[in-house]
Amino acid sequence: MTKSEIVVRQASLEDAAAFLSLVIGLAEYEKLPPPDAKGRERLIEAAFGPRKRFDVLIAELGSTAIGYAVVFETYSTFLARPKLFLEDLFVNPEYRRSGAGDALIKACAREAIARGCARMEWVVLDWNEPAMRFYRARGATHLKEWYTFSLNEKELKRLSVDANPGA
Repeated sequence: MTKSEIVVRQASLEDAAAFLSLVIGLAEYEKLPPPDAKGRERLIEAAFGPRKRFDVLIAELGSTAIGYAVVFETYSTFLARPKLFLEDLFVNPEYRRSGAGDALIKACAREAIARGCARMEWVVLDWNEPAMRFYRARGATHLKEWYTFSLNEKELKRLSVDANPGA
């Protein structure tokens, strides 16, 4: 297999099964529970429904989907420009070193430029050294001064009705 055989393209509804299979593959790799049946339905609706929430890029070798990336826009008020957020980038383990990861990240970079984005950002699990090496080799910088914070659904609900949070 050669890198020129890898094709990256926008996914369509016809790719739903392959997309879900790849998401499950990522969950297995990260040792996290995959989306349940209702979650899979929501993913397909969000990716391909009338109110699209993110874009999916599929990396193919021949007619086989071997990897994917999920991206969406955020916005920087200080730069006064959009940013492209890379939610997932995954290549099935048996296709690592095929060039698919490189093709996907380059396609994401082209997408960011096409959208007029000032930068592209993502997060990496602290144990995922292979991913960190991959990104650093492509010029990415770990922003040590920024911490990722999150509110889960339970805390969102609590916060949304709490009249005096953190006081």
